[in-house]
Amino acid sequence: MDSTQRRIGRRRLLRRAAAAGWTAVAAPYIVPASVFGRGGAIPPGERITVGVIGTGGQGRYDMGGFLASRDAQVVAVCDVKAEAREAARQQVDRHYGTSGCAAYRDFRELTAREDIDVVLIASPDHWHVLHALEAVRAGKDVYLEKPMAVSLQQALALRAEVRRRNRVFQFGTQQRSTPHFRFACELVRNGRIGPLREVQVSAPGGWDQRTGEPGYPVVPVPEGLDYDLWLGPAPMAPYTPKRVVTPYWFHISDYAVGYVAGWGIHHVDIAQWGMGTEDTGPVEIEGSGVFPTDDGLCDTALNWDMKLTYANGVRMHFVSDGQMHPHGIRFVGRDGWIYVNRERLETHPRSLLCERIGRDEIHLPLSTQHQQNLLECVRTRRRTVCDIETAVRSETICHLCDIAMRLGRRLRWDPQAERFIDDEEANRRMARPMQAPWRL
Repeated sequence: MDSTQRRIGRRRLLRRAAAAGWTAVAAPYIVPASVFGRGGAIPPGERITVGVIGTGGQGRYDMGGFLASRDAQVVAVCDVKAEAREAARQQVDRHYGTSGCAAYRDFRELTAREDIDVVLIASPDHWHVLHALEAVRAGKDVYLEKPMAVSLQQALALRAEVRRRNRVFQFGTQQRSTPHFRFACELVRNGRIGPLREVQVSAPGGWDQRTGEPGYPVVPVPEGLDYDLWLGPAPMAPYTPKRVVTPYWFHISDYAVGYVAGWGIHHVDIAQWGMGTEDTGPVEIEGSGVFPTDDGLCDTALNWDMKLTYANGVRMHFVSDGQMHPHGIRFVGRDGWIYVNRERLETHPRSLLCERIGRDEIHLPLSTQHQQNLLECVRTRRRTVCDIETAVRSETICHLCDIAMRLGRRLRWDPQAERFIDDEEANRRMARPMQAPWRL
């Protein structure tokens, strides 16, 4: 694109901004990447424009990472809850000292804006893939909160679209942007504990809604909530307040896979990183899970004990809290072990803590801030620290566990074909129907 085209692009954007009424007062003028052509890198002096879909607690936390960056400008927020989107809009305007942030109820209005480069998605899990597909098809790069999807079919469909559109993608497994997790994985990958034998993964268990619960009365939908749009592709269900708030919907299978994915994905992803299996997966899955037995809202696994075997003989032992060590990841090798979680890094022998990774050894991608890593990759068009390929492989493990424990039998998996071997019932569980008019 020559300088004349750039100037025309700037003028067109100014006219659009003025017409929309969102041009910021007393703030630097922001030129979106689309002005310069999405096929190439964004010039270093231009800030990257961000729209946010899903402005609950996690969405606003993630949004804070973009607000803190000099490389980005949040220009729009979206939520089906009026109170949540207004709180997010005010947070953005207070940060910039302006009144320029737009607020939408319908995500399609946000993704249709030509002046947005990146879409942050932190909606309920059953919406993740549909929101991401809409953004990717509109030419946006994406930061997607974990877990990725409520079915393997959805995750694979999103990966295909990100590949097809050549979009930059960051998965919300932010432990990859924490130095001690990376160092732990580098120690394992460089053979400091000898040949790897087992990886023990422990995550918080599910939530038992039966304890002390007064029930789930069906009441009128409150003003300010678009309940039909909140349900979206999920089955129709009567409105009860707890259905649409955390921690409840995290543990309702119509909207999520439960903590086997909602929390488990964090530690499973680090296990994959340390094992060097980011482009593959296990070949056998077996184990058991405990599910609620009453008729309450929540119906995802309360506890689980799963064993996943890889083609090289290494086993991942994935359990819920209290059955092994406090939640985290322990890599067990012939010559020692390494344990890591968000609070600490422990090794045996202890001297491993003082190790240095040599110049010619394996060095994993360096990221110290997850949102900033995405922004850097939007400029360079390089892969993020947890791009779509890596994300889908880690996400797959959580779904394999859920399917195996629900079927109650050992399953064989082909990581190349990404299908179960000789088990059509298990393969059917890779997909789930969506309510019309929503579809992949």
